[in-house]
Amino acid sequence: MRRLVPLVPVLVFAVLAIGLGISLTNDPRKMPSLLVDKALPAFAMASLDGGGGGFSSADLKGKVSLLNIFASWCPGCRVEHPMLMQLAGKGGLSIYGINWKDSPRNGERWLKANQSPYARVGFDGSGRVGIDLGVTGVPETFLVDRSGRVRYRHAGPLTDDVWREIFEPLVARLLAES
Repeated sequence: MRRLVPLVPVLVFAVLAIGLGISLTNDPRKMPSLLVDKALPAFAMASLDGGGGGFSSADLKGKVSLLNIFASWCPGCRVEHPMLMQLAGKGGLSIYGINWKDSPRNGERWLKANQSPYARVGFDGSGRVGIDLGVTGVPETFLVDRSGRVRYRHAGPLTDDVWREIFEPLVARLLAES
């Protein structure tokens, strides 16, 4: 038994190394969302600009929508912003935003400087709504159907390729459904 005691640290190290090695191979963009095919969690928050009315999950009901989680400090959000502006310019798809774990002043300033693609923007400074949505970081985009169910979640910037290969066929199918 005493001969095995010196092996304990080596075994503990080996187990930790294997566990860390496995976790490093996980891509958070490919992590499935528990919300897919479930109702969008109910939320209500102040609007980013502090204007009246706020922003809530009820605003998304009745239309096919994108719900984009962003922050002014997020490099990936800068990458995807031109794509969101292009989609907003086409019309036919409602785009909503949640400014996540940011200051309202920075979020508002960022949208003014870069233009806003959003029909409405909520402010989630505490990150509580993001937790309910299962957000792992920004940017993240959720595709929500007319009944308020999440149909797809994408972690990472929404690029032309991601739009064309994943979102566009899903959106077309959802818009064609009555």
